[in-house]
Amino acid sequence: MSVKGGQGQRQVSGDTDSDSATILHIDMDAFFASVELLDRPDLRGQPVIIAGESGRSVVTSATYEARKFGVRSAMPVGQAKRLCPKAIVLPPHGAKYKHYSRVVMSMFRDVTPLVEPLSIDEAFLDIAGARRLLGSPLEIARAIRRRVSDETGLTCSIGAASTKFIAKLASTRSKPDGLLVIPHEHTLAFLHPLPVASLWGVGKTTAESLAKRGITTVAELSATPLDVLQQWVGAAAGAKLHDLSWARDPRAVNPNGVEKSIGHENTFGTDVGDFDVMKRELLDQAERVAVRLRKGGFKSRTIALKLRFADFTTITRSRTLPEATDTGRRIYEQAVELLREVDFRGRRVRLLGVRAEQLTDGDVPTDFALWGDDESDGWRDAEGVMDAASARFGLGAIRPAALLGKGQRAYDTKPPERQGFEH
Repeated sequence: MSVKGGQGQRQVSGDTDSDSATILHIDMDAFFASVELLDRPDLRGQPVIIAGESGRSVVTSATYEARKFGVRSAMPVGQAKRLCPKAIVLPPHGAKYKHYSRVVMSMFRDVTPLVEPLSIDEAFLDIAGARRLLGSPLEIARAIRRRVSDETGLTCSIGAASTKFIAKLASTRSKPDGLLVIPHEHTLAFLHPLPVASLWGVGKTTAESLAKRGITTVAELSATPLDVLQQWVGAAAGAKLHDLSWARDPRAVNPNGVEKSIGHENTFGTDVGDFDVMKRELLDQAERVAVRLRKGGFKSRTIALKLRFADFTTITRSRTLPEATDTGRRIYEQAVELLREVDFRGRRVRLLGVRAEQLTDGDVPTDFALWGDDESDGWRDAEGVMDAASARFGLGAIRPAALLGKGQRAYDTKPPERQGFEH
């Protein structure tokens, strides 16, 4: 593999090696789809989409044959079928994905204890301490890819660099089934010719805004004075983007990292305009989020609401609490308050979601509570009883009265324990 940059046309090949590239980013290729094809080898080489059975479902994953037609994760299945009429749709199986995730993560930990999983199918590895026994970064990366393939039948793409940010970019550039090592001294030659949208935090809107100002590449952004950039996108975002444009990323691989957020979202079977129906859905989601918080030993300081309208316009709203919480009632109350602030303008809702962010250790007490303590108002005790009943009799053995009789959700757009969709 080679990467050609505009600045001096620097070549970085798939055979490049460097002792400076001790951070690996490993990303399983089309993970969910690839796992499904292990049981359906007859479908290899064909466009395959992984999605729920509901007509309102969205694409969870797709083979690269389907992606060539423009199919991508989070796209409505109907749209995906129009783009790729010959695509074969298979239902997702969360248990399979968890199993293979555990298998490959165990392989990574055989190389180094410094493994930081980012999601069910990707992780950062710090291999600095493994070089003496296992070889150079290129040799270690090749050995990992070979073992993953031999023992699971799956493929992965690996980027190696001196920082997490560049390693992640390298793995993306090497997809599918590739390997790319970026020596420290070649970092800017690799980074600067890339589109500005390659930087974390630059979405479609920001990229379009920068393009109007003549900024389309990372090199052009890096040459923009910091104060000017901050005027355009804000002080914090401007400083972050300026650092990234110069490949400044001091973060270490953290094997003890906790989940950054816990959430649930649901695509309705039909678009919803009834506020009471949305409140009931939020209550269900808040209860689910709270259970996961308590199981993980976390509390949340920020509650976020995600809402997608029938025209696919998506908005998010969030609010930081005076004190962290792990109760469904508190999460629900905040989610409803955020929902009341939304300007619907007569639009109906396609998707609704709740997310708990800014997670903290649930055992650390807050200094004071402006709203009254969750422990003393009885809600946490009541939800603790619900947890105990669910552990003994199954999930949902005791539920809020408002949710009794609530049927199976149309389709949960996020597979189990996965934050975000596949690349």
